[in-house]
Amino acid sequence: MNTRTLSVPWRARARGAANSSAVGIAARWGLAARGVLYVLVGLIALRIAFGDSGGQADRGGALAVLSAQPLGSVLLWALGVGLVGMAVWRLSEALFGAAGEGGHKTRKRLASAARCVFYAFVAYSVLTFAAGESGSGSGDQQSKDVTARALDLTGGRWLVGLAGAGIVVAGVWIAGRAALRKYHKHLKLGAMSRKERRFTDVTGVVGGVARGVVFVVVGVFVTRAALTYEPNEAKGLDDALRSFAEMPTGPWLLALVAAGLAFFGLFSFAMARWRRV
Repeated sequence: MNTRTLSVPWRARARGAANSSAVGIAARWGLAARGVLYVLVGLIALRIAFGDSGGQADRGGALAVLSAQPLGSVLLWALGVGLVGMAVWRLSEALFGAAGEGGHKTRKRLASAARCVFYAFVAYSVLTFAAGESGSGSGDQQSKDVTARALDLTGGRWLVGLAGAGIVVAGVWIAGRAALRKYHKHLKLGAMSRKERRFTDVTGVVGGVARGVVFVVVGVFVTRAALTYEPNEAKGLDDALRSFAEMPTGPWLLALVAAGLAFFGLFSFAMARWRRV
């Protein structure tokens, strides 16, 4: 029996594993975990908008809030495991293709691979925090440190500038797709009631646009760091959100964006329920 004959059943078994209910559960758990993080970040940012300067409106701040709750350690571990599930789901998409039309295109599989790496990093930081280590740290300081190291490299200003521009483009893409409701193609629309569709559309559009706007702002600050050769110009999520309060509109723009991020968290819960995986 040749190796080609042997490889076919193995590939079939691997694809079957990728499409199994276990991967589906991992995906839904991961989407719900993402929702928890965004809801908490949005609520912290809302508190900042209304005068409470305490707490970080980023992943570290969200984890601190969770850890202070009853059974906080259990919640943190559950969140970390959910994000591992998110990474596993994206890995299966990268290897075997995503559900739906065009899911096997190289471009989409590469995007899934990038998401896998991102969520693996986020899961690691959450599990490190749950284990009692201070691995999450301040997102703002991490952004400055990474930018400083990048600027010291040969051609570092170009690297940082391209990274900032890429983040801006990603933000515009995220907001645009949300506004056009591109997520519909991933949903089991036929199984949803009218109220469920309306809830998903309101949270998906408002939340996705707010998320895209935040990406754009973060990218602008990274680009500014490259142009000025000053790593302190780079800002993490917390500083980027606080910058909204410094605009002429005052805290109201921050409150609007913060509410949008919380909406994106609710949208993630809807996706955990209704997305085809």
